[in-house]
Amino acid sequence: MALDIVRLLELTSWRAFDVADTGWVLAGSDESGSIQLVELADGECTPLTALSGAVTGRYLPGERAAIVQHDTDGDECSQLSLLHLDEPRSGPARLRDLVPLVRDPEHVHRLLDVLPGRIVYATNRRNGVDFDVVIRSAVTGEEQVVYDRGGMVLAVAASPDSRYVALTVPAAWSLSDQLILVNTMPVTEADQVRVLTDRDEPARHTNIAWLPDASGLIVTTDFDRDHTGIARIDPRTGARRWLVTSDEHDLTGWLSPDGSTLLVQANEDGASQLTLHDAATGEVLRAVQLPADGWCAFPLPTPVWSPDSRFVALTFSAPTIPGDALLVDASTGDCRSLTESAAQLDGQLPVEPSSYRVPTRDDEQVPCFVYQPDEPDPELDGSAVLLIHGGPESQSIRSFNPIVQALVAQGHTVLVPNVRGSTGYGKRWYSADDGRNRLAAVADLGDVHDWLPTIGLDPERAALWGGSYGGYMVLAGLAFQPERWAAGVDIVGISSLVTFLENTAAYRRAHREREYGSLAADAGFLREASPLTRVAAIAAPLFVLHGANDPRVPLSEAEQIAAAVRAKGLECELLVYDDEGHGLAKRVNRLDAYPRALAFLARHLAK
Repeated sequence: MALDIVRLLELTSWRAFDVADTGWVLAGSDESGSIQLVELADGECTPLTALSGAVTGRYLPGERAAIVQHDTDGDECSQLSLLHLDEPRSGPARLRDLVPLVRDPEHVHRLLDVLPGRIVYATNRRNGVDFDVVIRSAVTGEEQVVYDRGGMVLAVAASPDSRYVALTVPAAWSLSDQLILVNTMPVTEADQVRVLTDRDEPARHTNIAWLPDASGLIVTTDFDRDHTGIARIDPRTGARRWLVTSDEHDLTGWLSPDGSTLLVQANEDGASQLTLHDAATGEVLRAVQLPADGWCAFPLPTPVWSPDSRFVALTFSAPTIPGDALLVDASTGDCRSLTESAAQLDGQLPVEPSSYRVPTRDDEQVPCFVYQPDEPDPELDGSAVLLIHGGPESQSIRSFNPIVQALVAQGHTVLVPNVRGSTGYGKRWYSADDGRNRLAAVADLGDVHDWLPTIGLDPERAALWGGSYGGYMVLAGLAFQPERWAAGVDIVGISSLVTFLENTAAYRRAHREREYGSLAADAGFLREASPLTRVAAIAAPLFVLHGANDPRVPLSEAEQIAAAVRAKGLECELLVYDDEGHGLAKRVNRLDAYPRALAFLARHLAK
């Protein structure tokens, strides 16, 4: 059978959420059509949940139980429940089988950390906007609000005794954050919060972890650097000492619970290179050999250590591997796959990309992956589809993408650029589209278009495909460069930066204004940079997908651009799914939407 879109979408993939000292892995599988919890143990895969929407989870340390995070139809109002893993039941747990921990369907409850008998979570239940950090006993239900000073809380790590909580909140600059230390048992109010980094410092602080004796924090940061590295920070003074750095690649580190070992990822053009390091000195101990040239960190679930620091569970995907759970033995570096997602392909290998650097009008270079069909369809030979990632602070990586592979199997050449604003290539590049530089990223699309003939592609038959911020880029490309693009597929995209900021969930507004500009100070520019403002220039047919429950980019963004394009007499198909949020999480909806989108592109890009 050919690798068509239906077959590609029906492939099962796995992801690792947690690992126990036994080496058993709490994982996610989408075999049922949405991501549900399973347990991978001793060569067996045991289904754990059968909820209506996608779920994630963590083991509760020291117990045969898991914390389950779940929402309703993609509304992102996540709820937290307890699942006892050894209780007898006839099949996977339904909602009625879960023990409620934190339930309030009107608000968000985001699991941040797990400790023996305790969970740490963030919630906006106080006013619907600001996120408070709460430590809750999983036994008694007793709660302690440890931080309630307003705004979005990003990363949180509690010290082993819960005496201290380190957290980050958004700083002044886009994709920068402020590191804060909270004393949960202060003598005076002045002792409660200590600011460790300045709000005006343009730097990221992620992957926070405590040393076991709470004497230091291990943090991934690009403080005073272009590329991220791993540093030790003194929680009393904020002083930092670099442990592992690179002048060429962004590094990310995950500290073992016993504080002895760092798992370090080097981001080499969207591929993960893993090494284990001494956490005290930063010295390399051993390399970890991954199954292929692929990826094992965000936007996939990030690596997680077992409580005894012996194992690391990884989620791994590559262009030829849909998605597997891997287990690393930290004492040897040996890495084995617990699942075999590629076996479903029956030896039919998906296409792997070539990596290019596309020159721009201002002497920059856009990193770009190019997927070319082995046997092009004569009707579609020479056609090009640019697939643009969301974020915008994100990165297209070397992972399996059924849409990319289906487009290539159909006969298109697929280009996957990391335009300015993308992460993975240093601070200068991810900051290059901030605020009023927004349209510089859109101009990068034009530069990639103009480069198409150099690899034998027809610039008259080029289309755009993107989701979320990538959907904005699709619409902006059609509106600001109408002479270049033959069609566009917009998935949960922003059509007006003004109405998006006005109507997005209240708790997201201030957070996103750091990236795009504020309604109060930048309304004129936001309107100027909005595709809806330039809709009169759009000349290409459009295909739009959206979820009715989307809390990030409201459905109105899709409805208003579709109405405006149709008013011009152009073809515009709008598909809305009532049981989806920000994207299509359910296979049944993907199987309905994506074949229609591919047929739309085939019609408009054929010779």
